[in-house]
Amino acid sequence: MSPIDRDDAARRAAEELLKPGYEREPLLDQLWRRFTQFLGDLMDAAGGSGTTGGIIASVVIVLILLAVVGLVVWRLRTTSRRHAAASGGLYGARTMTAAEHRQAAERLAGEGRFTEAIQERLRAIARDLEERALVDGMPGRTADELAAEAGRALPSFAAELTTAARTFDDVSYGGVPGTAQAYATLRDLDERLRQARPVPVAATA
Repeated sequence: MSPIDRDDAARRAAEELLKPGYEREPLLDQLWRRFTQFLGDLMDAAGGSGTTGGIIASVVIVLILLAVVGLVVWRLRTTSRRHAAASGGLYGARTMTAAEHRQAAERLAGEGRFTEAIQERLRAIARDLEERALVDGMPGRTADELAAEAGRALPSFAAELTTAARTFDDVSYGGVPGTAQAYATLRDLDERLRQARPVPVAATA
């Protein structure tokens, strides 16, 4: 009896599984089986004698691994950012006025601590808008919520407020270091917002 090669064995196994006596394989199990079989075929090809196919298979395996690692890192970073934003909000534990936040921001910027300076400057913006009754004083407010509400009162600043909120989130939860340029942008926005007046409701309607 001649030995059965791999392709012939796979064909016979597929024919056997197609018989009415077998239950249909769940879709997720089927996808997972095909994926693992695909990886197995790639590993077999990569373990060849240095042919072009083996090189291509090796590259594909590396790309798959990099994609998986990137997905995991992105997921962990997103989850961490959401948890931090939900637990901490925009403000710290201490209640400060807009002027106090500005003073703290300038002091931190002078020390080269731009990450903390950016945080304090956005808090100054938020507190100033609250003190002027342009936004509600909502405990636990996030930077994105501030930008959305303030953007409705001051629509000409909506895009800049959204960018400022993203900068705050990046340095606070995303591990992005603050820079002198990013801080200067927020300081300029703060100064212009202090002179801004809300758009009347009738005009926006």
